[in-house]
Amino acid sequence: MEQNELYPIFLKLHNLNVLIVGGGNVGLEKLSFLLKSSPNANVEVVAPDFHLNIKVLAEKHPSVKLTEKKFKKKMLKKRHMVIACTDDLKVNKKVYDLARKRYLICNIADTPDLCDYYLGGIVTKGNVKIAISTNGKSPTTAKRLREFFEEVIPEDINQMVENLNEYRKTLKGNFEEKVKRMNEITDSLKNKE
Repeated sequence: MEQNELYPIFLKLHNLNVLIVGGGNVGLEKLSFLLKSSPNANVEVVAPDFHLNIKVLAEKHPSVKLTEKKFKKKMLKKRHMVIACTDDLKVNKKVYDLARKRYLICNIADTPDLCDYYLGGIVTKGNVKIAISTNGKSPTTAKRLREFFEEVIPEDINQMVENLNEYRKTLKGNFEEKVKRMNEITDSLKNKE
């Protein structure tokens, strides 16, 4: 059976510089996805012209910059991650090749072989965030799983997380003792048969 070998991480996109190359529908989708999860993400979108809703999003998010130009190699300077989603496969491939030379992680929309990462389904309830991946095979399944988790995770989970954080601060003893006590308290979260 094939295994999902992706390593999930949670990036602080307000501390990183993200470049999106492409201002059409897919660029809008990628930008919307990033901002939904990270409203203060530092993102520059580069394209000769922009979908109207990209302009609307940029107006609502001061950390988003729109650059109305064709992609140039120098635009990769001082970046951490790149998304290319133009309707020109040659441009997308060029972005990928140049990003790889600079050791930048890159996502070429709808081209899994040219992706160092995928943008998976995300469920957020306060401080709790769950990322869902289908290894790039089925975004629809990720969407359905996201909807399922949004329903089953209680709305008050954030209060529980805050309370446990405050309690954790009061614990005395070494690391193992603290972990043991926190595990005892949170044991009820597991489904018991």
